[in-house]
Order: sequence, then C-alpha cells, then structure tokens
Amino acid sequence: GARVSYAEHIFRGKQDDQLALLYASELRELAQWSWGDLRNQVGAIAAGLRDLGVGEGDRVAAYLPNIPETVASFLACASLGAVWSSAAPEFGARSVIDRFAQIEPKVLLAVDGYRYGGKDFDRRAIVEGIAAELPSVEHVVTLGYLDGSGWQAGFVREGAKLSFAQLPFDHPLWVLYSSGTTGLPKPIVHSQGGILLEQLKKSYLHLDAQPGDRLFWFTTTGWMMWNFLVGVLLTDAAIVLYDGNPGHPDLGTLWDLAERSRMTCLGTSAAFIASCMKASVVPRDGRDLSALRAIGSTGSPLAPEGFRWI
Repeated sequence: GARVSYAEHIFRGKQDDQLALLYASELRELAQWSWGDLRNQVGAIAAGLRDLGVGEGDRVAAYLPNIPETVASFLACASLGAVWSSAAPEFGARSVIDRFAQIEPKVLLAVDGYRYGGKDFDRRAIVEGIAAELPSVEHVVTLGYLDGSGWQAGFVREGAKLSFAQLPFDHPLWVLYSSGTTGLPKPIVHSQGGILLEQLKKSYLHLDAQPGDRLFWFTTTGWMMWNFLVGVLLTDAAIVLYDGNPGHPDLGTLWDLAERSRMTCLGTSAAFIASCMKASVVPRDGRDLSALRAIGSTGSPLAPEGFRWI
C-alpha cells in the first residue's frame, strides 16, 4: 500500500527564505524562523534522536513549552517515525507521570524552567522526579530555556541532512490525552495519514489559511490546540507562538502581539474574551490591528455578549 510522511508534507514546496513561524514569550522578544531555519533545526534534532537510538514506533515524551524548539522536536520525531507526546511544563509531576507512564517513552525531552506572570519557575527537580517514575526512559535531554543555554551539549548534530521515513497511513504520529477528570487521562492516538487529512481540511476550509497569513492560537503544549496550530504549517501560512501569561502585565499582551506580529487570525478562549470585556479592554485603541482578519474562540462556549464584543 501507499506510504506517507506527515513531516515531509509539512516541508513540501517550502522555500528556505519563506517565513515559517514567529514567536515571543516572557523570556524572548518577538523573533522569527524561516523555513530554512526550521529545516536545519529539525534535521539537527532528528540526528540527535537517532544517535540516542530513536526509530520507528519509539515514543518520545516532551515536557516543553510553546516555543520553536518544541515544534522542531515534534517534526524531528515525525520524520523518524517516532511517536510524539507532550505535556506543558506547568503540569505537576503526578499529572505528567500519569500520562507518560502509559506510553512508555524511550526519551524524555525536558525544559529547565520557564517564566510565567513575571516569575521564574525552575523545573529541574520536577524533571528528575518524573524521570525516576518512568523506567522506560533511557535518556533525558534538557533544553536550557530559562537560562538561555539551549540544548544540552552533544545532543543536536548541526548540519545533519533531514530525511523522512516513509510510513504506513495508520502509523502513530502522536498521543494526546483526555482531561483525566474520571480516572487516569486516557491516551488518544492519531495517525500520520489520518491527522494529515484532518489538518489539511481544518487549515484550508475552516481557517482559510492563505499565503501571507499569520495564524495564532493561545495554547500550551498540553492542549490539543497546540497540535492544531502546528498543523497550519501544512499550508503556506505562518504560525505565531506565545509562551507566557496572556494577562501579564495586563490583558493587552496578546493584542500587542497581534499588532507587532501582523497577526491575521487570533485564536483564544471564551474566558479570555470575557476577561477583556470585563476589564473594558478596547483592542484597537492605540494599536494597528488592520492585518487582523479573524478571531477564534475555543475551550468553552462563547457567550452572546462576548460575540457582540468581538
């Protein structure tokens, strides 16, 4: 039968000088990666994972924030045929263990810490505790995000050529989880071919992603909207990432980002919209939001007042 590579479709037809993504956080000013940058990063991480013995079907767990290195790490896994699963660094050890223990990961990619609401959170001790409860983990690879040091020495192989494993249509791409409100979080597996088709439909038909667009959704790596946002890279649109508190230092943070990044679609939650409305935020006051064409709301139903406010 036919074989497929989700990661290969992501990179298909993309020119090195074309914009792939923009990113900002409480630790980083707004910056961008071209498709050439992303291709180089994915190739380097894939080579590092391959050196650790990661291959088709192996699970790679990520305790990483919503930053470009995480996108690159996911695509590196996908290119190898490895299975990705992520949890946000604000998750406590028990929540992470309850998820990752069920999939028996071979490698754990973990951040040293993050900044949220102006405060730094060191997660190194938490990572040690998580790894100790995951006997399947053979390697823990640290990304120095809080201290700015980057990937631990010797992990990435700069200059490595990116290649794509050709896989069965139903080969697992990633594992997501239910909320865990009734017992353990339940793993949900999406396949390389299945999610490729679904995300092409969603990106082109639902989001109407077009060349020159810059699409954003406020999310963490522990929510399926992160996976949804990464899927927009299947189109010729760019994506915008943000890591941090959307209410810090005030509720204008995401609207400021929309102006600075020339965002065309701002995705958020009904709760954020309600908070802006309650605080009498007027996004267009003092900002050039002329590029913004659409606002998306997910997570809970949007009240009629919130719809009218938008």
